[in-house]
Amino acid sequence: MFRILEAQAPAKQNATATITTLCGRLQSATLLEDRRAAILGLRSFAKQWPASVASGGLRNLISCLNKDIEDVDTTKITLETLMMLFNPDESSPEASDDIALWLADEFTQRQENTTVLLDLLESYDFYSRLYSLQLMSAISSARPERTRECVATSPVGVSRLVAVLDDKREAVRSEGLLLLTTLTLSSSELQKVVAYENAFDRVFTIIDAEGSLTHGGIPVQDCLSLLGNLLRLNISNQNLFRESGWMKKLTALLSDVLKEQDSPEGVPEWARSQRDKNVWGLLAVIRLFLIRGSIGTQNNQRSFWHSGLLAQALATAADLIRGNPQLQEAFAQFDVPSPSVPGPAAKINGHMNGIPAPPRDNVISALLELALVRSSLQAFDVRLACCDCIKAYMQDHSPIRLFFLRRAIEGYSSDEPEPDNILTILVQNNVGHSGDPYRLWIAAVLLFNLLHEDFEAKNMAKQVTEGDAANGEEVVTCIQAFASNLISAEQSSGDERISIAYLTILCSWLYEDHDAVNDFLSEGSTLQSIVQLVTQDSPIRSLALGLCAVLLGIVYEFSTKDSPVPRGTIHQILTTRLGRERYIDRITKLREHPMIRDFEISAQDLSSGQAGSLPEVYFDKTFVEFVKDNFSRIVRAIDRAPGLEVPVVANGIQKGISRELVDSLKAQVEDRNQTVQKLESDVLTLERKLGQEQADHRKAKDSAAIELNRIRSINEALQRNHEEDLQQVHKENHSSRQDLNHRHNVEMRRLENDMEKLKADHEASLARIRERDDAEMNDLKSNINRLGGELEKSSKEHVQDLQTAHEEYSTKLSSLEARLQRAEDRYADADKRASQSQKEAESKEAARTTAQTELDDLLMVLGDLEEKRSKDKKRLKALGEPTSDGEDDEEDLNADGEEASDATREEV
Repeated sequence: MFRILEAQAPAKQNATATITTLCGRLQSATLLEDRRAAILGLRSFAKQWPASVASGGLRNLISCLNKDIEDVDTTKITLETLMMLFNPDESSPEASDDIALWLADEFTQRQENTTVLLDLLESYDFYSRLYSLQLMSAISSARPERTRECVATSPVGVSRLVAVLDDKREAVRSEGLLLLTTLTLSSSELQKVVAYENAFDRVFTIIDAEGSLTHGGIPVQDCLSLLGNLLRLNISNQNLFRESGWMKKLTALLSDVLKEQDSPEGVPEWARSQRDKNVWGLLAVIRLFLIRGSIGTQNNQRSFWHSGLLAQALATAADLIRGNPQLQEAFAQFDVPSPSVPGPAAKINGHMNGIPAPPRDNVISALLELALVRSSLQAFDVRLACCDCIKAYMQDHSPIRLFFLRRAIEGYSSDEPEPDNILTILVQNNVGHSGDPYRLWIAAVLLFNLLHEDFEAKNMAKQVTEGDAANGEEVVTCIQAFASNLISAEQSSGDERISIAYLTILCSWLYEDHDAVNDFLSEGSTLQSIVQLVTQDSPIRSLALGLCAVLLGIVYEFSTKDSPVPRGTIHQILTTRLGRERYIDRITKLREHPMIRDFEISAQDLSSGQAGSLPEVYFDKTFVEFVKDNFSRIVRAIDRAPGLEVPVVANGIQKGISRELVDSLKAQVEDRNQTVQKLESDVLTLERKLGQEQADHRKAKDSAAIELNRIRSINEALQRNHEEDLQQVHKENHSSRQDLNHRHNVEMRRLENDMEKLKADHEASLARIRERDDAEMNDLKSNINRLGGELEKSSKEHVQDLQTAHEEYSTKLSSLEARLQRAEDRYADADKRASQSQKEAESKEAARTTAQTELDDLLMVLGDLEEKRSKDKKRLKALGEPTSDGEDDEEDLNADGEEASDATREEV
């Protein structure tokens, strides 16, 4: 049966033939629906059979893009089919890299094929734009040069591509960015055309919309890549960029990064990695303007300088390495051109003037030189940024701080002192009338960050002295020199920033350091001079006076009974000469001063001051935090009793203790000694017990070893027996398996015999049923024939009787009409006869009706038999038995008989 069905099934379709058929339909179709159906069919084959689809339908697909460009659905599936041809399945038997080249050639060798893709960009439909851009990217990957030529040749190609950057949908916009980046990679002419289509404005708009450098993701990175392509070695685009004022935008982007970094919320951890990539990309774009020897380099340098970009770049570099030891160490390995030597002249006609390249210096040395050099006021932001970069280099990295400080001490102690050494600048205090207090201020900020909360660095700095005792000169320590310079600066009413610089160092150095406080107090007049300064009322120097009060509080807080000026004497000086109220007032006003209170929101750059004057920058950020964090402790220091010294933990050693506690501590020590002696005797007793227990343990260990050997031998014997038992079980299992297989085979053969016997019995019963049904059918047919003959004979007799009665009635009627007038008396008799004739006719009609009823009953029986017979045939077919066609013929004959009987009844 199944073989018959397989023979009647249609032939299997071949993929190649189907594709050919679909390509033919696509080419000859005149209705849009027919073309769309053909394209859908081709799309289903495009992934697995790209070569076949492309060879037969590529040009027709491109033609459909032209014809049906207004129909969005058809355009979408057409573009999807073309994209599948560029990206077939790897398992496809026709997959090859040559297909992409062939497809790209079809688009790039005919300008109108590329133009239709550019025309699709005019539609605002999402898929039309996205798929067109992806298709052009695929074409560009295969044939980049030809694609650039086609886009550049198209009158509106570049403008339409650049206009995609205004699309608010990220997928379309990102795809346009990638395509423009690819197209502008090596074509200077295309770079110019793109730039003059207002590409710079659109790129920066995208960067701002994506969250700038700090929160922007991959789209910002793509924007920076496009900027790099447009500006790389393209003087025309660089001039356009500079003259359009976009240099300030680069500065603003870096400035935003710094503001986010310094904000209270900071930058989330998840955003830092991408932020660093974006900042690196922006710095790479900036470097494109500063190519050594380029014609426009000097103009670009001046533009960057006026926009403040250099300071922002240095501040950004500081943020990149701050608190990261690996990056800090790697940063120090860079060499840069020495800032003390002017750079070479620019190229003339593309060639250098023959001036050799400037010498290179370590980046930290170069930054230090830039920060400490005397320069114009306009360079203040750059100097401050260099200082921040150096601070970031040594932040949270103790070895670097110690190395930096050691180098500074070596430079200060050498026979030829370095002019830009921070210790030299601070000790000599040679600011004079140069009008540049920030040289000393920056040196103080650097030294403060080296010493802050680092006891090892403080101890190293204490070894720095001024003067040679062997030559009879007075030896002055570094702390004493700083204190002397502070007093001189205040007495001479010098710039307040100088006093603040020394106070910054002294406050941090003396905090929680008894030795430093003792060094400060070793010069007795220093304390008196500072107290005298604080007692003065000078509103214009409130910052310095407030810090002097802070310094006095720190000195008292961490002084001891053994200090050169005892702690009780210091307390008496503060309470009598200065007064508690004035002391607290000075420190409170310092805390409430805008320079301290509003430090985080105040500008710390050149813009903080008035034009032509020094900027209002007085403090370092870390020092402001130090003052705010310790404000309460310093204010309350004057209320602490002189007899109670403050304990300080320095390098794991606690220093300073109340003298009144010494006696009680001694008594406690004696008690502890007695306790120790008692414990020692207990230890001896425990040691003896331990020895006994160890001996018992050794005995137990030996007996355990013997028992272990015995158990091991027993285990080995059990293991051997277990292996023998296991082999025996395997043998028994094998024999049982063979016996079971034999029984299974015998049972299977018995079941097969039973199945054959049942099949034979079933066939015999089917034959008997078939013979019985045939006999019943023959009997029914004979009965039907007999009843049909009787019905026909009865019908004929009935007709004859009716004709005879009619003739007699007609004769009588005519006789009665002729003799009507004569036979009125015989009317009743004639009427009686007519009634009798009518009754006979009705009796005959009743006989005919009875015969017809019997015939209908027979037909119903015949119908039931036919229905049973059809069910038996269906059952035989379900069992797979053949049926005879003669039975169908008999059914037709029976139907004809029934129709004849019906016709006879109608005639009657």
